[in-house]
Amino acid sequence: MRSIQFSPLRQHAGAERRRVRSARPVFPDSRNPASAWRYPATSADQPRTGGIMVGLLICLVLLGVGGYFGYQRYVAQQSTINVDDLIVTEVTKSAFDHTVVEQGEIESSSNTEILCEIESRGGSGTSILWVIDEGSRVRKGDKLVELDSSNLEIELKEDRIQVITAEANVATASALVEQAKIAREEYLEGVFKTDEKTIQSEIAVAEQELRKAQLAIGSTERLVAKGLVKSLQLEADKFALANARNQLESAQARLKVLQNLTRRKMLVQFDSDIDAAEATLSAARSELLEEQQDFADVERQIELCVMYAPTDGVVVHANKYSSRGGNAEFVVEAGAQVRERQAIIELPDPTRMQVRCKVNESRVTLLRRGMPAKIRLDALPEVVLKGRITKVNRYAEPGSWFSSSVKEYATTIEIIDPPEIIRTGMTAAVEVFIQQLPDATQVPIQGLYEHGGMMYSLVQNGPLEFETREVEVGAINDTMANIVTGLEPGERVILNLREHLNLLDLPEIVAVDNSEMRDLRETSPAGGEDEADAESDRKPGAGPPGAGPPGGRKPGMGKPGGGRPPQGGGGGKPNSPRPNQQSGTETSSDAVGQSESDVESSNGDSTEAVTAVAETTSVAS
Repeated sequence: MRSIQFSPLRQHAGAERRRVRSARPVFPDSRNPASAWRYPATSADQPRTGGIMVGLLICLVLLGVGGYFGYQRYVAQQSTINVDDLIVTEVTKSAFDHTVVEQGEIESSSNTEILCEIESRGGSGTSILWVIDEGSRVRKGDKLVELDSSNLEIELKEDRIQVITAEANVATASALVEQAKIAREEYLEGVFKTDEKTIQSEIAVAEQELRKAQLAIGSTERLVAKGLVKSLQLEADKFALANARNQLESAQARLKVLQNLTRRKMLVQFDSDIDAAEATLSAARSELLEEQQDFADVERQIELCVMYAPTDGVVVHANKYSSRGGNAEFVVEAGAQVRERQAIIELPDPTRMQVRCKVNESRVTLLRRGMPAKIRLDALPEVVLKGRITKVNRYAEPGSWFSSSVKEYATTIEIIDPPEIIRTGMTAAVEVFIQQLPDATQVPIQGLYEHGGMMYSLVQNGPLEFETREVEVGAINDTMANIVTGLEPGERVILNLREHLNLLDLPEIVAVDNSEMRDLRETSPAGGEDEADAESDRKPGAGPPGAGPPGGRKPGMGKPGGGRPPQGGGGGKPNSPRPNQQSGTETSSDAVGQSESDVESSNGDSTEAVTAVAETTSVAS
């Protein structure tokens, strides 16, 4: 029989027809009728799960390698310095003006204010007994105001008594010093010499007795040898000789103690008494001086209770009106209470003018009396006047309903040689020169970078050589900053620092220790009301605190079948904790248990997945 050999294409077509004839019915899909008949599954048609996982793993490895090399390339690009992108300027040394500009109004300049100079002594103020009528024309030396001085007069009497007592204490202390000095001299010139002479006399008598005893014992020895005197007499003479010798040695020892020890001890005691008396005298004199100063101060305060006109002028009461309108806050009249440094009367001088403006609290600390200023008038733009600050109020002006939180301080600027064309009430712009340095080292403010409360500049020492330098900044105006230390004229600094922060070598910022806040939280008393509120807010059937919801799942475990990491838990830098977020060190035991449950669930799911892959592989084989 002859074999027939078909072409590969024809063989493939025959195999396809046989597969169609051998097709078997399967359960139809109601949603997809076209899929009601399917071909039987073969080993080639089975999904290869193991190959997909290997491919996915390879893709992840390739992505990681690509990300690493991309990051290294990014770091290399950041470290590369493009000189053309740098904005460089030189540190200059020239005139520097630090100015403050404020708006104000022209008024009667250099008003002579009659201030209350009575010092506050713990009370609410000083009462006005009499005040001259407003509008009266006065001359220099006329009486203007009389304040209540009754309390000061009582205090003056008490101070007078204190002064007399202090003078008596000084006299007593002076007498004690003199007594101590006399006692020392008395001892040296009297007591000591007398005791010394007495002991010396005793020594002479003892020496004479010793000599007599020696002669007597010699005579007795000769008589005993001849048998004229008994030996008992010789023994008695020997005892007499020993007694005389002991008395002599005792007197000599007492003389030595007196001269070397007793004298020195007594001098130390007398010197100590003198020093103590002099210290007491010094304290008494200091107390007397202080009492005299207080007495003189009270006398001066009593004199200041009567105020006189320092210059000629017209009396104007310094009444204070509320900025919100309505009645006056302070009216100068008999019985009114005035405080220290409060204006009572003004004597305006029409030949002089001034500008009164209000300065914000952020700039008032820069102003000082005597600072020069330029004054420009809105009504006369071509006129530029000169002036100087004469007064900066120490207390803020009363706020209005619309600016109650804004604190402003009244400042007075005297106009030098005012022209006749200016009028009171004109609006003026005052430019105060806070500081004028004729030859100051300065740099644009863009060349400064603040870090950790300190200022830094980036100095270019070469084309690719940079130095981060800490600088001390003085005054700053709108464009320039005065450099006190850290930079020298001619050095080149970088202005666009914020675009090249990688060039700065900045120190680490020390974190603020707020551990005492945690101590406050831990030591705060537990309130019963808070627990009751928490109990009432708990839903019915929620269980005790710390227990999970019904079903055994703990809060925050996510969907069943865990193993999914929390959002943001992949690669990269860890997220910094938010102010109200629980930190890692404060993780509770429930969270630890939850994490362990998640890990166990993840491990179980992974095991099931591996088993499924193994079964699929075996079936495919």
